[in-house]
Amino acid sequence: MNKLIFANLLHRPLRSIISVLAVAIEVIMILSIVGIFMGMLNDQKTRANGIGADLVMRPSNASVFNGVSGAPMSAALAGPIRKLPHVALVSPVITKLSTDGSIETIFGIEYDSFNALRPFTFVAGQPFSGPNDVIVDDVFAGATSKNPATGKPYQVGDSIEILNTSFRICGIVEHGRGARKLIPVDTMATLMGVPQGKASIFYIKVDNPANDQDVIKEIQAVPGLQSYPVQTMQEMLSALTPEKLPGFNLALKVVTGIAVIVGFLVIFQSMYTAVLERTREIGILKSMGASKLTIVTVVLRETAVLAVGGVLVGIAATYGVRTLLLHIFPTQHFEITSEWLVRGALIAFAGALLGAMYPAWMASRKDPIDALAYE
Repeated sequence: MNKLIFANLLHRPLRSIISVLAVAIEVIMILSIVGIFMGMLNDQKTRANGIGADLVMRPSNASVFNGVSGAPMSAALAGPIRKLPHVALVSPVITKLSTDGSIETIFGIEYDSFNALRPFTFVAGQPFSGPNDVIVDDVFAGATSKNPATGKPYQVGDSIEILNTSFRICGIVEHGRGARKLIPVDTMATLMGVPQGKASIFYIKVDNPANDQDVIKEIQAVPGLQSYPVQTMQEMLSALTPEKLPGFNLALKVVTGIAVIVGFLVIFQSMYTAVLERTREIGILKSMGASKLTIVTVVLRETAVLAVGGVLVGIAATYGVRTLLLHIFPTQHFEITSEWLVRGALIAFAGALLGAMYPAWMASRKDPIDALAYE
């Protein structure tokens, strides 16, 4: 029976290849959207954790995602917070989400206080010396981020455009400090069209992490600060989940649904046509005593072989897509996890078997006398 199954698939190579590709497309679509979104989330978690803060204070009703809440807070709020017991440092930062070329968050920082949270490790260059200086990380400046003017990796002194403004790279630092591009906070305020002395978020360092909750209570007891939510960095990072990402679950459901429909229809058509073409073969099997269950099993086993082939091709192609995207957008992350490899494979496999159910049922109902007389 196994020889019969593989012989049937090899006898119709074009149809088999199309079926395999349909299942592969399912896998690629599912793993790609998950890989892009999860890569963005986990990359933001890693870089936020690398800032060195213990607490964060945001505007009321602000998003947990950096760069989407504007700069509604006064930087002067840092003054009373710095006076509280157990508060070691407070750094006001303006964050801006940029979609120019790629999606990224740019930080406007007060260099001295931000550097004090966790000192920068400079690979080259130095801190800001002018309003149009920018510090970039080594990932952005790496070999895959070519300067279009020179065709070489970015170096100190090169110019880059941020928010339609030319900036000079004054320093290159090790990655993991909140953003890949950091500019002076006053310059960021000007570019965003907000008054000087504004902030999107306050990063706070406590003298001892054991005092986090005490400091949170003290901040919320300060007159005028009651409406500003304060949370630990770990609480903020735990909120960076797919459920909190706007549209993630909806986009995943839509893409998964489309992928399953594509795979279902192609497998359905392939197996339905195969059953019609193999009427005499089915009649011979039934005349030899094959039961309805045996006929159904034959069709489903053929589909399973196609599905397994499609899953393997899809997984391999997803790694190819990942390599291509990282070459085009080197600062973006594309994360492929074992959990989603299994989930994507199961979804595609189940969709393929579902598409073969009716053709298998139709084949099992064929009358052996009519089938043998079929021309």
